[in-house]
Amino acid sequence: MAADTLRSLAQSAGIRFGAAVDVEVLNTDAAYARLLAREFNLVTPENAMKFSIVQPERGRFDFTQADALIEFAKAHAMQVNGHVLVWHQQLPDWLTQGNFSRDELKAILREHIQTLVTRYRGRVASWDVAAEAVDEDGRMRETFWSRGIGPDYLALAFDWAHAADPQARLRYNDYGGEGAGPKSDGIYDLVAALRMKGRPIHGVGLQMHVSLKDAPHARDVRINMKRLAAIGLETHITEMDAMLAMPATRTDLKAQAALYRDMLQACLAVPQCRSFSTWGVTDRHSWIPEFFPGQGAALLFGSDNRAKPAYLGVRRVLRNAASGKR
Repeated sequence: MAADTLRSLAQSAGIRFGAAVDVEVLNTDAAYARLLAREFNLVTPENAMKFSIVQPERGRFDFTQADALIEFAKAHAMQVNGHVLVWHQQLPDWLTQGNFSRDELKAILREHIQTLVTRYRGRVASWDVAAEAVDEDGRMRETFWSRGIGPDYLALAFDWAHAADPQARLRYNDYGGEGAGPKSDGIYDLVAALRMKGRPIHGVGLQMHVSLKDAPHARDVRINMKRLAAIGLETHITEMDAMLAMPATRTDLKAQAALYRDMLQACLAVPQCRSFSTWGVTDRHSWIPEFFPGQGAALLFGSDNRAKPAYLGVRRVLRNAASGKR
């Protein structure tokens, strides 16, 4: 393995460097697969383990995409983060339109979690057990699960995941709470309460979907990571991308590189920050253009698979960290 790749430098620096993977692209684009294997040592499925994909019909589980990712990761000595066991989006119609009782919903969710986690026990190192359960104002979000089961659905999910694989690291994952503010405080309160009640939660994922005009201050990210560490929790930057107005200018690409460097340095400054992942591998397969028309160029590699200034900046930070110059 080349010594100057992100994965090798990150390993020397004491963290993992990851990417979210579109398994359909992985299966059909050899250049994408080579780039992923060369530069990253941690993978998260973009969609392959979400409820609607894994259980499109009640009781019928489809692990085709998830199995493919697991096998790829094994072949290339990559760690896998499972994503996501409990989320209020990408749920199948049979579930959302089923008019189930509370007890029925608990049984469905427990079966889903335990089936998925048990299947990959020993092969998936960590799980995003729950995601985006906190609203923008810091209060708990009302969702399909909270309405159907009640606020204890989160604690139950962590318990069920831990029972299925006691060795897996379990975390809560959310956006918009990376730095300072009401949502950050709400996430802290949620995970602190889970810890206080003895629930098996080991970390918090800070998604880091940002833009040049809307990004947290690196100092605030460090402070937030340190307060989570103080209650015994690891942190991870789990889904970073930094969208730009298209067409991207040289100036914007330079500013994007600085933003990536700042966020990686914030992670490296806190020993309990264990990984840094981008939400996607190349701009060609990023979710940004579809959801934010006129925006794009959010990742480390361009649509042509070539390294961008952000990649070079991140590599420089990792190289310095690996040589003890944090």
